[in-house]
Amino acid sequence: MLSNRARGNRGRGLLRGLVILAAIGVWLAIGAFGGQAQGSLSSVQTNDDAAFLPASAESTQAADLAEQFTDSETLPALVVAETADGSALTREQLADVQAYADAIADAPLEGTSGDEPRTVGDMSIADPVVVPSEDGQAALVVVSLDAAQASEDLGAEESSGSELAVAALRALAAADVADGGLAGTGLEAWVTGPAGFVADLVSAFGAIDTVLLLVALGAVLVILALVYRSPFLPFVVILTAVLALCLAGLVVYHLAANDVLTLNGQSQGILSILVVGASVDYALLLVARYREELRATSSPYTAMRRAVRASIEPIAASAGTVIVGLLCLLLSDLSSNRSLGPVAAIGIAAAFLSATTLLPAMLLVGGRRARWVFWPRVPHALGRHSDAQEAPEPVAVTADDAEGAEDDTHVDVAGHGVWSRVAGFVGRHDRVVWVVTAVVLAAGAAFVPTLDANGTGDSEVFLTQVDSVDGEAALTRHFEGVSAQPATVIAPEEDADAVVEAAEGSDGITAATLVTDQPATAPGMPAQGDPLVVDGRVRVDVTTEAPSDSQAAVDAVADLRTAVHDVSPDALVGGAAAERLDTQLAGQHDLRVIVPVVLAVILLILVLLLRSVLAAVLLMAANVLSFGFALGVSALVFEHVLAFPGADPAVPLYAFCFLVALGVDYSIFLMTRVREESLRVGTRRGVLRGLAVTGSVITSAGVVLAATFAALGVIPLLFLAQLAVIVAFGVLVDTLAVRSLLVPALVHDVGDRVWWPSRLGRRSREVTPSSR
Repeated sequence: MLSNRARGNRGRGLLRGLVILAAIGVWLAIGAFGGQAQGSLSSVQTNDDAAFLPASAESTQAADLAEQFTDSETLPALVVAETADGSALTREQLADVQAYADAIADAPLEGTSGDEPRTVGDMSIADPVVVPSEDGQAALVVVSLDAAQASEDLGAEESSGSELAVAALRALAAADVADGGLAGTGLEAWVTGPAGFVADLVSAFGAIDTVLLLVALGAVLVILALVYRSPFLPFVVILTAVLALCLAGLVVYHLAANDVLTLNGQSQGILSILVVGASVDYALLLVARYREELRATSSPYTAMRRAVRASIEPIAASAGTVIVGLLCLLLSDLSSNRSLGPVAAIGIAAAFLSATTLLPAMLLVGGRRARWVFWPRVPHALGRHSDAQEAPEPVAVTADDAEGAEDDTHVDVAGHGVWSRVAGFVGRHDRVVWVVTAVVLAAGAAFVPTLDANGTGDSEVFLTQVDSVDGEAALTRHFEGVSAQPATVIAPEEDADAVVEAAEGSDGITAATLVTDQPATAPGMPAQGDPLVVDGRVRVDVTTEAPSDSQAAVDAVADLRTAVHDVSPDALVGGAAAERLDTQLAGQHDLRVIVPVVLAVILLILVLLLRSVLAAVLLMAANVLSFGFALGVSALVFEHVLAFPGADPAVPLYAFCFLVALGVDYSIFLMTRVREESLRVGTRRGVLRGLAVTGSVITSAGVVLAATFAALGVIPLLFLAQLAVIVAFGVLVDTLAVRSLLVPALVHDVGDRVWWPSRLGRRSREVTPSSR
């Protein structure tokens, strides 16, 4: 019989080993294919505002009709050259500019081959045109790129055609005069216009694939090394996060490549950060519970089974809450917001799968000697119960803790001295703690109205100096009436004169020009010929005083719409500034619609998870208050410390979705443990024990998530920098104030009634010291 038992044990051991190897093998295969997909995500990005707008937006309708007024859609690249000292251009310098324009056609596109365009001339639909400024201090070279080719991915690196063309124009400008360049001529040159801005935006997002991920993983690795003090365990957790990101990247890449969802640079950056942060958070919770169980049993397999069983509910609830909250973004009018929901949800699902399948498998690789991964702080079994027992008792209880069961203001959990003292302080001063904490959070939230989230211009999006922004400024200085991206008005033919007059009389408008059957020299400049009429409509190009990429131009276009609609109700106003206006209006609509839905959905999840209405309402209120504090304090920092020009409406929306969903996570982790303890020792005692036991791991998880979101700041774009500040700061507030002070103090003060209307809320105390 003993031999049969031995053979059975060997059989079970062999089966366990095969399952572990199979799980690791599957994830390594995912890493092999997913790593390639993750590195190629930039090739399926779309960063055009027009692509995000719904078909019903006025600017979208105007853009569709405007295409009928051109033989082929163009993407202008405008090269602006002026003297370094601000003096008038000499004849020689004008000749140098003309030579530069003549050389553009042969400027090579780096990395292209085969049937792909080889030079800028291959991508152009017309010869470059040189336009001297009226003040004689600058010259403009208009390069008309074929929009279809400019949007294609070309070359071995799969860079966009516009990016390659702009790089070629800039390289040619930096070349010697003998090679057709402008170096040594005393001229400064910039490439701006729609093509220039797109290229600079792509360049800014270029750090997402490498720099952002390396910074995030590096920060997490340092934190994990401090938390675990082990040379091995941090790398196991990091590998879990990396392979989760590979899985998410693999799924998102194929969905974006097949136009199932729209991926932009912001969503890709957020995906990387979210997957790394969530994977490590879930890993921290599982590893912490696994370490506890290793002190209760000599078998790592039994310890892992108990750890997964105890951790799966809060981890699944956390992942589900975040996924459902982010999927509420599907209600957005903007496809960029709508796609972020599924993209982020895919990332969270990948993190959950990795943490609950790959991580346990890697932690059990050593079999009976699997504890080595914790070296040098290896947890050893204390022998409190046998391997056969299924009901775990993971938390060691001191003598004082057991004897003081009737004292619900004191707790002393072995191995958790610091957090036991924090819990004791909360228990002795519960009402004072939650009132003071709530007042402080409310004071910070009072500054939320000071956040200027009405939108920013393209030139304000970049946090570093870029060529296209400098070129737009030079264009505005020297070419009045010329716009890199003029507003367009499509109006009935009979309203043409009235529309032009109304546009010219609108505030912030410098010129309104009818499009004729003869092409203009540059966008916004008058052309010869008769007005071009298509299906009974005419097109008017309108130039704003402010650069078309600025918020001032957006405000001018809003006034333009009002003026034009007064004289021609059927007219449509489009163009880059109008697209930005419609994007901002859609963002404001999303805030009004999505925020209440997110609150309602997460509240429902909390009610079902905690089986309590009151506890769910208290948690929801605490986290909303925390979000308000983070947003209010961030508004003060943005305005008075960082001097940011404003914020996009999507910033508070994204921050809300992330902070409320992720902030509730930490309360879920706490309250699921509190409920477990409350069933044995009562609510007041249970909340103190829950806080003491989970304090260190949840704090570590919060610091990790804050560090990963802070890594978004390495991308030099205003939107991501603001999101990094708000979410990183908000996560720390949730971790250190809401989960550590506000929620436990509230629960301790309310007592068993917090579980209303469940049975747990109707009892005063069901356990005695002997029941432990």
